[in-house]
Amino acid sequence: MLQRSILLLSGGLAAVILASALPAAAQTFPVPGKPIRIVVPFPPGGQTDVYARVVAQHLGEALGGAAVLVENKPGGNTMVGAADIARAPSDGHSLLFINPAALTQLPHLLARQAFDPVKDFTPVIQFVRTTVVLVAHPAVPVGSVRELVTYARANPGKLNYASWAAGSSSHLYAEMLKLNTGIDLAHIPYKGTADAMRDLLGGQVQLMFDGMATATANSRAGKVRPLAIADSRRNPALPDVPTFAEQGVDGIDMTSWIGFFGPGNLAPAITARLNAELQKILAMPKVGELIRSGGNEPAGGSPEDFARAVRDQSDRWGKVIRHIGLKLD
Repeated sequence: MLQRSILLLSGGLAAVILASALPAAAQTFPVPGKPIRIVVPFPPGGQTDVYARVVAQHLGEALGGAAVLVENKPGGNTMVGAADIARAPSDGHSLLFINPAALTQLPHLLARQAFDPVKDFTPVIQFVRTTVVLVAHPAVPVGSVRELVTYARANPGKLNYASWAAGSSSHLYAEMLKLNTGIDLAHIPYKGTADAMRDLLGGQVQLMFDGMATATANSRAGKVRPLAIADSRRNPALPDVPTFAEQGVDGIDMTSWIGFFGPGNLAPAITARLNAELQKILAMPKVGELIRSGGNEPAGGSPEDFARAVRDQSDRWGKVIRHIGLKLD
């Protein structure tokens, strides 16, 4: 009887110790005097960079005046910035703000990587829901995907498309379009969105899967003609532009995102704290307005929700990439 009581007491004591240890990480985060880094794997001035800097200001205030710094680390189609966070300490002071490329697309395109896309990252929150738009130079005599397919079949070898990098979303969506319609389009890869957009606007290339912000702005200015939204529903920023499915082309409806990740094995208490503070920032009217002004939508949700979305999208991109037979090395 005494032995059983001792076992019960020791078990209860262990549970108390464990319970008290769980929030301990959150209590010591952030470490006083230690700045928090938000790594953006794109050059300064882009949409993701703008979002990150707004978040940095509010996150620092929410965390008791902590210094939150944005570090731009472009290169390798987001792989350089992602690798930086994969190697960072799991203390909540290093965050990655990124689109799907490095974690759901490139793992299926590259034989060798500098990190494990699952083990080396902790999903914190899906901050933005976004998508891409197929746009055409105004000189291309088409106004819809159906007309594009007809024109491409009647004029083989005359159309090309830009991408902001080999293996990027703009590349993969175009290959999906080719696969699902059987049309012939030549791929012209660039080193970044700015270079690709310059040649699209100049007429050196005819087509491109572009992000919502620039697609919306250039469409309203008459510089490009939007043909289709790569989503399951129309986008409020371009309400008159139909989806691919509405135009008879299925399978090109992969919703994208921009989200926050920590290094692998980030303590659940720190993950929960960051998620809660970022949810509050996302709910600010001026932050929601900023996101919507770029043709995107505020997202949110739990770390578990985001982890599931990342996993599901990785599985889906993997199937597409294997079907296309695309490899970058």
